[in-house]
Order: sequence, then structure tokens, then C-alpha cells
Amino acid sequence: MKIGSIDFGSRPVFLAPMEDVTDISFRRMCKHLGADMVYTEFISSDALIRHISKTRLKLEIAGDERPVAIQIYGKDAGAMKEAAQICEEAGPDIIDLNFGCPVKKIAAKGAGAGLLRNIPLMLEIVRMVVDAVKTPVTVKTRLGWDADNQIIVELAEMLQDCGIAALCIHGRTRSQMYTGNADWSLIRKVKENPRIKIPIIGNGDIFSAETCINRFESCGVDAVMIGRGSIGRPWIFREVKHALASGGQLPEEPFSWYLNLLKEQVLQSVEKLDERRGILHSRRHIAATPLFKNIPNFRQTRIDMLRADTVAGLFAIMDKVPSEYFNMPLDYCR
Repeated sequence: MKIGSIDFGSRPVFLAPMEDVTDISFRRMCKHLGADMVYTEFISSDALIRHISKTRLKLEIAGDERPVAIQIYGKDAGAMKEAAQICEEAGPDIIDLNFGCPVKKIAAKGAGAGLLRNIPLMLEIVRMVVDAVKTPVTVKTRLGWDADNQIIVELAEMLQDCGIAALCIHGRTRSQMYTGNADWSLIRKVKENPRIKIPIIGNGDIFSAETCINRFESCGVDAVMIGRGSIGRPWIFREVKHALASGGQLPEEPFSWYLNLLKEQVLQSVEKLDERRGILHSRRHIAATPLFKNIPNFRQTRIDMLRADTVAGLFAIMDKVPSEYFNMPLDYCR
């Protein structure tokens, strides 16, 4: 599969853009573990053109995470155009436009998934950005605003006609947020449309290598994007890539291998930010990880980890995990 001049090979797997998750340290870890492309956190076009320093920091790209996409969102075509030009100066491989974020403070203001209620403006934004930059432009969106307005099949053609290089579809409507099950049937319908020539990337509810392979085979998508399934579990990319290459399950690793990856995430966040903010940033991964699932009487230990405010204190709590789990098989960590 190719996006612009970038050849990803057969059945690539991408890390989805996620606010407060896909910072540079997490992206680099997922890339090291097998992600074929990574995306930045989504970036406000308005904040970017106002030169907000915290927002500008999100444009930082490391050489070892490429190919990497910078994702922007906004509801003003002029601001999106200017923001895309600023992004291009940072040297991403792809510029992605977010028309899928369902969060109320974004969508209710007409940005993100809110643009699913204003298709003419969405298309205007796409055309202006495509014309303004040389970097390939892609779009990430949803099936539609709600169950009565699942417009993605028609919308995909319109977006393609605006010049985008690829389209990522999350298999839910905005109204669903992240509830229920992702519906891949419409993603498959888009892919089967003979008018569609650009790559179609499927997204939604990929929490295992088996599900990822099934989506490739049953829906025919060109690539699969993994979002929440990677939080607290960056090794999912390693599992998926092994399964895609061999058709089998990845050989087991000891529990300590996974635990050390989580520790490395903490250390990288602390190095990037500082001890307090780095630990705060890491808590989402620690809270979401399946690593500690089903360990007896672990509730208080989990609470203690989430309350820890120093690296030494956090790691001391982690190291108290009963020693018998340090030979835990891979299945436990899925």
C-alpha cells in the first residue's frame, strides 16, 4: 500500500492519533515495537497559528519514528490552511485532517466530528489544505453524525475528489462516541466501491492480533489503525506484525519484559517533561494496561501506583508485584 510516495508494503498497521497519549516518547516506542506509521496527538489549528508554545511542541518529530503524520483539527478553512503550512515546515511525511473527534468541546464547536454536519465546509477545508501543501494530505473521520446520517460511502467519494491521498474511517458515528461495537460493514462498503482508488484505513475495536487479521481479510482494507488497544499495551504492534507475517502467535515473554516496557514509558515521559508531569502523563497507560489484570488482591496496589508522585516510589510499588507473575505467559498480557 502506498500513500503518496511512501510504500508501506502489504497490510501495514498504524498507531492512531490520541490526545494525551501519542506524544513523541509513546510514538517512538510503538514504532520500535512494529507500528508502520505513527500519528501525533491532534493539534488545534487555531492554537498553532496563534503560535501557542505548548501546541508548537507537539510538532516535534524524531528521525526514528518515521514515517509520521501530524494531525490537525479546526473549523475555519483559512486557519486550517495556514496550520497545514506550519506543519509542513516541521517535515512530517503526511498531514492528516481530523474530522472524527467526537468529544463535545470539539464537535459541538463545529470541529472534529462536528464537520460531519457541515459537509460543504469540510470539503472546502480539504481542498484548501491540499492546494496549500506539497505533503500528502489524508483524512480521518467517522461513519456519520448519527445512525440516521451514516454518509461515509458518499462522503468518501467526495473527499477523494478533493485530492486526499488516503482515508481512515472509524467504524462508529459521532453520537456513539466510543460505545457499542465498531461497525466495519460500511468500511468494507467504501473499500468495495469501484470509484474509490485511494487507500482505505480501518479503525475501531482492534484489541488483538486475531481481530486485526480478521479485518484485513473480511473487509479488504489497505491498512488497519490501532488506537485504544495500544494504551498500556504498546507491544500489541509486535504481536500483530508477528501474526501477519507468520500466521501464528508470538512466542511468550516473561512478565518482567512487559513490566519493563511500562517502566521505560514512564522514564521517557519524565525525560521529556519532568518527574511530576511525566508520571501524570504515564498514569493513563498504567491504569489501562491489561498487565495486572486478574492478579489477586491487586486493587490497592493499583491505587498506590496511580497515586505515586516519584519515579522511585512508583517503581518500588511495581516491583512488589508477586514474583510468581514474572514467569507469566504471553496470553495473560493480552
